[in-house]
Amino acid sequence: MTKACEMQLNSINLIKALFSEVNPIPVKKALNLMGYNFGEPRLPLIPMSEAKAEKLKDEMKKFNLV
Repeated sequence: MTKACEMQLNSINLIKALFSEVNPIPVKKALNLMGYNFGEPRLPLIPMSEAKAEKLKDEMKKFNLV
């Protein structure tokens, strides 16, 4: 239980980055950053903002995802 709690708390910023915009925008961006070609969201959704995308990338680096 202690380890699970620690893991959850360590991933809070990554979780926040993955939910910083409407789903599935951040998830598609994360998968694209990981090398999977999921493309851009379809209208009426728009691509993730550069600032939020950079934050997502920084958080993903902490978990060796990119």
